[in-house]
Amino acid sequence: MTQTQRLDTARLEQLAALRYFLLDMDGTLYLGGNPLEGAADFIAYLAESGRNRLFFTNNCSVDAAQYEKKLGKMGIPAVRGDILTSGEATVRYLLNETPYRRVYPLGTPSFEAELIDAGLRLADEEPDAVVLAFDRTLTYAKLAKACAFLRNGTPYIATNPDKVCPTETGYIPDCGSMAALLFESTGRTPKYIGKPNPEMVNMGLQKLGGEAAKTAMVGDRLYTDMQMAYDSGVASILVLSGETKDADVREASRQPDFVFDSVKTLHAALKDADGA
Repeated sequence: MTQTQRLDTARLEQLAALRYFLLDMDGTLYLGGNPLEGAADFIAYLAESGRNRLFFTNNCSVDAAQYEKKLGKMGIPAVRGDILTSGEATVRYLLNETPYRRVYPLGTPSFEAELIDAGLRLADEEPDAVVLAFDRTLTYAKLAKACAFLRNGTPYIATNPDKVCPTETGYIPDCGSMAALLFESTGRTPKYIGKPNPEMVNMGLQKLGGEAAKTAMVGDRLYTDMQMAYDSGVASILVLSGETKDADVREASRQPDFVFDSVKTLHAALKDADGA
């Protein structure tokens, strides 16, 4: 569904006017440990054309330092300040918007370390809140303890609603699927902090020093990446290299501003727009 050749002059002008890019990673720039074709060239072109970018992900199973290394191995230069994860957003929310300081996390050791580094305490008994993340180390014991806390009314926060995480070998359960399991056991649903929460865009724009009217969200999911773009007033650019497929777009109640096969074809369209 490449749209590079379908953009009229007005659409090209709209694309050329974008100066700030919030970039999803899983399914957009890479799958698992493998970069998607054209990803490094696209990132390089953003820099060459004077555009700012922020790597923007709901996957907080690793922290910004590890993403920095991962992107670097793919030929994509980044420093920690270039990356905003739903884990960082959740930590900011806990510290700035709640009194919760003792938390019971369902998350990877990396996510637990991120909580501790921010001054939060991990609590196995009587926590102030249960915090659910994309947990590749999830165990039945963790689930059972979380269910007990949730049935007792403990506040419940989750980093993101993504149902699956795309990898080079297929999709694996993400935080949203784990939340569905807990819902079936407790009847509780969490407050989600990451995409599609518009507050993620506000955090991103603060980091970039950008304005919504000149900003685009680039991602592969309709229900997180694109929904957040709609709700926050930034341009929505969908790529079909991850979870969302052509048929999903046709059936969607709202269409993104732009749809491309991948960031490679987005790159080509952006070059065309700049030269128009």
